[in-house]
Amino acid sequence: MKFLITALGSYGDVFPMVGLGAALCGRGHQVVLVTNPHFQAIVEAAGIEFLPLGTAEEYDELAHHPDLWHPMRGPIMVLRKSFKNGLRELYDIVSANVTQGETILVAHCLDLASRIHHDKFGTPLASVHFAPVALRSFHQSPQMFGMLMQSWVPSTLRKFQFWLADKMVDHLVAGEVNALRGKLGLPPVRRVMHEWYFSPQLVLGMFPAWFAPPQPDWPPQTRLTGFPLWDQSVQENLQPDVEEFLQSGSPPIVFAPGSAMTRGEKIFAAAVDACQRLDRRGILLTRYPEQLPATLPESIKHCHFVPMSRLLPRCAALVQHGGIGTSAQGLAAGLPQIVMPMAYDQLDNATRLKNLDVAEILRPKRFTGANLAAGLDRLLGNSYVTKQCQHWAQQFDLPAAMNASCTELESLGGA
Repeated sequence: MKFLITALGSYGDVFPMVGLGAALCGRGHQVVLVTNPHFQAIVEAAGIEFLPLGTAEEYDELAHHPDLWHPMRGPIMVLRKSFKNGLRELYDIVSANVTQGETILVAHCLDLASRIHHDKFGTPLASVHFAPVALRSFHQSPQMFGMLMQSWVPSTLRKFQFWLADKMVDHLVAGEVNALRGKLGLPPVRRVMHEWYFSPQLVLGMFPAWFAPPQPDWPPQTRLTGFPLWDQSVQENLQPDVEEFLQSGSPPIVFAPGSAMTRGEKIFAAAVDACQRLDRRGILLTRYPEQLPATLPESIKHCHFVPMSRLLPRCAALVQHGGIGTSAQGLAAGLPQIVMPMAYDQLDNATRLKNLDVAEILRPKRFTGANLAAGLDRLLGNSYVTKQCQHWAQQFDLPAAMNASCTELESLGGA
């Protein structure tokens, strides 16, 4: 079979799809992955055929945009760029690379073009979600910025908030979606994000049920398989200087505010301050070193990129932004976590980590060296937290999770 995979976004969006594509290649399938050229080398190193969407300059421009990490303006900007501005380009790429009767579409959560192609031609389609936030429920609702979704909020109020959110999304993208559908002879859709958004055949949740228990009002075609955890560890070893640092002292605290974070000066300053307050060593992960303090103490090391699955098991704790990939890597390594959610799915992921008793949430306005040090001290000195971290780490079975994902996708082709 041929699988046409789309991956829209940052490393946290691309890595899981590359891992999934590599697993499908290993099972003898042809795999083509559509993503930004920024990731071309990573895709091709995994043995996957690459198709470009947009330009590397566009990715860099988005990463440096001042609104990217704003809880409200950030998602609106991403919706416009992904759903609206790039919809026709992605649809044309999908159409040009589908062989009817042989191709299965594996659509990233920001890909509406594949959904439209399915409606037009009946091409088998899976909607892929790395985090549970998109699977709305009125039983255990996902936690979202600017919305009251706690258990004490009446379901009628939660439904009203989702209706308002749908109206906003329709204002941003429905015009472009329905213009393309009209050209293809398809009827318009309303409330794009309510039901139409999901594939009617398969909604693949790449996270485990113990992280997000299935809800009775999720789409019935939803299947949960487990975290993918792909992070280039098969392509990249720890660099010699990183290995030397790890061996030269006590396990460090890792600070990872997101692969696309370009405005984290206050975050990294607080990280250095917290390490010094605790007399702990630290590793600062960022691809944009201009955010870092001008000088770092010898006990603090900057790393451009390190596969987390190789790094985190040798560390003491993880401080991060709540991205689902980083959250999963921290769980797999059995580390206590401080999470500073800023936008997108991060609040929901952070809340779920806290409910597993492995993390504390520290909001951006309170993210100071003193507060960070106090939170880390509580977690690192808590035997119950240590026990919980070890318990959840034991629940991981990466080969089984990836095999289950591949099997679900293969079922769309009748395998």
